[in-house]
Amino acid sequence: MVEISDKDFERLVEEELDALPSEMRDNLDNVIFIIEDLPEGGNTDILGLYDGLALTERGDYGYGETPDRITLFKSNLQAICENVEQLRYEVHVTLVHEIAHYFGIDDEKLHDLGWA
Repeated sequence: MVEISDKDFERLVEEELDALPSEMRDNLDNVIFIIEDLPEGGNTDILGLYDGLALTERGDYGYGETPDRITLFKSNLQAICENVEQLRYEVHVTLVHEIAHYFGIDDEKLHDLGWA
């Protein structure tokens, strides 16, 4: 298991967000990214979570809408990694996976694409 400081983990997440294709980043609207240690209930199998209404499910969307949330679970991600480079890879994959849910791509399709 690799362990890094909260500050270094936040920096790593920011770097991986910046490394995503601009087409993906530029089409995110009203989404916040959150880092938590563990999910509610302490489930150690969950690396990330999208909480919101996918673009494909939205009707009228406008002013006053609460932001969608993408949460990364630091302890769970660290627990499956042996070094920082592996952690960076898992953060990247988790970001792509959760952002895909924002765009309306379900787990089955993500699995078919190799992102689940």
